[in-house]
Amino acid sequence: MRTIKLGVKSSEVYYLNELLSKLGYSVVVSDYFGTPTDTAVKDFQLNNNLVVDGVVGLKTWSALLAKNGDLFSANSKLLSEQNLIDFSNQFDLELAVVKAVNEVESNGKGFLVDGRPKILFEGHTFWKQLEKRNIDPRIYANSSNQDILFEKYNKKYYAGGAEEYNRLEKAARLGSDKKFRDAANCSASWGLFQIMGFNAVPIGYQSIDEFVEKMYQNEGEHLKAFGLFLEKNNLIKTLRNKNWAEFALRYNGPAYKTNKYDEKLMRAYLKYSR
Repeated sequence: MRTIKLGVKSSEVYYLNELLSKLGYSVVVSDYFGTPTDTAVKDFQLNNNLVVDGVVGLKTWSALLAKNGDLFSANSKLLSEQNLIDFSNQFDLELAVVKAVNEVESNGKGFLVDGRPKILFEGHTFWKQLEKRNIDPRIYANSSNQDILFEKYNKKYYAGGAEEYNRLEKAARLGSDKKFRDAANCSASWGLFQIMGFNAVPIGYQSIDEFVEKMYQNEGEHLKAFGLFLEKNNLIKTLRNKNWAEFALRYNGPAYKTNKYDEKLMRAYLKYSR
């Protein structure tokens, strides 16, 4: 299902209205996402521990289908409105700022359908992490390991979804020493905000193992890790000042201009501040 919101007219909206009607909401079953549908969606999100934004994306679709008995729900793991409120209070940020950053910078949904956190394994990072542990990666760099171990960035080996865990596990088993598993876990980005594992200890976790354990729990923990990352890198003040360009540059890198992350953040903020 594609993401839909107020003002959209499509077949997906018709199906959305069918689901809402089945759940007892007073909506007209049509292909138009009008005010009654928007009101119903926000009420559903509020009562199902979801972020209340009126946008029907992957998480809201998943929850709606689960309520209608069509899909297994891991909804207890999803980010909630209260998570964002707590985050805004903790860091003295406007809730609209927090919601804007969550919308633009999050990875949509932090978990796979099998309940494991989303990851993306980086073979060039694994190379560096092995070197950091005084393990020569060249010893293991051969044709059978070319998908998990290489010196320079290469996205052609990305497998996506659950297959990324196969790559991570293959890397972790290159050697019997725990250093290999630690290096592998540090070489993947984790969860809703795709925080790289090598950030775990620098941002405040006791070990990479503790970080991974937290990432398996819920998206609230993903948000906490994101907050620790922002705090460690002095990005909280930038958000308080709503300096979208500086935040986008420091969080997304120079390519932020091409992807217009600063403009996306500003538009999202204006939407939520209303």
